[in-house]
Amino acid sequence: MTMDPDYLPFHPDPRFPAFKAPAGAVDAHCHVFGPGDQFPYHPARKYTPCDAGKDQLFALRDHLGFSRNVIVQASCHGPDNRALVDALQTAGEAARGVAFVRRDVEVAELEAMHEAGVRGVRFNFLKRLVDSTPREHYLEIVEKIRPLGWHIVVYFEANELHEIEDFLRDLPTTVVIDHMGRPDVSAPEGLAHPDYQWIKRLLSDEKFWVKVSCPERLTVAGPPYDDVAPFARDLVESFPDRVLWGTDWPHPNMRSHAPDDGLLVDRIPIIAPTAELQQRLLIDNPMRLYWG
Repeated sequence: MTMDPDYLPFHPDPRFPAFKAPAGAVDAHCHVFGPGDQFPYHPARKYTPCDAGKDQLFALRDHLGFSRNVIVQASCHGPDNRALVDALQTAGEAARGVAFVRRDVEVAELEAMHEAGVRGVRFNFLKRLVDSTPREHYLEIVEKIRPLGWHIVVYFEANELHEIEDFLRDLPTTVVIDHMGRPDVSAPEGLAHPDYQWIKRLLSDEKFWVKVSCPERLTVAGPPYDDVAPFARDLVESFPDRVLWGTDWPHPNMRSHAPDDGLLVDRIPIIAPTAELQQRLLIDNPMRLYWG
């Protein structure tokens, strides 16, 4: 299957990180795409990516010095989670997953995905990536996953949090915020920006977690993403027991550049400057949430 002509493939030769991750480290946000001839992309997808299958992901894991992955279903596969489940079954205890499902998903399918290693579902509120979904559809999904003890991962823009805050607060599960809630790192107010402070207020409720991932998506200055680091470090230091880190490989829908995953790993000691914070970010927190 041919990728979109303007789609930017992942970095072909990421460097070996200078930062040595502690033994057992988890890349808690990454994806598998296809291969399309084995796992076709969804007919209603908003984009067609390059193939980026499980073998490439696990090779990158080893190259970066990590031990485990949390694989998140991306919108290009829609509710067809077969590529995700196949990767989880191949990895065994070295991976867990976050699925995307619709309200009509059968309980038997959820139980089969749980057996494979899925531990959550993703609700995507980015209007440029997915069509709007009625709130009651999400709530039907929640009622089906609650018996399994799954959590919910949410993806939204910081300036649109006000539209969904009440809904998120009412969810009866742990909620993980993707990519720091996408704050505007270019705003002159910096960490004092009202949208960012709104995210922090949400995180004051202990049911909320946050991923300090994707500086390449938030940056204005470009690599090495120094303009994003203050936000990520603030979250790591403010909520040390509820932060996660991930590469976001293979970096879908990047327009400016293909990030070097080795560089992303080397940013970890900048946002988590002590061994204790690194242990929580890379091992303790993801192990508790996904393997506990």
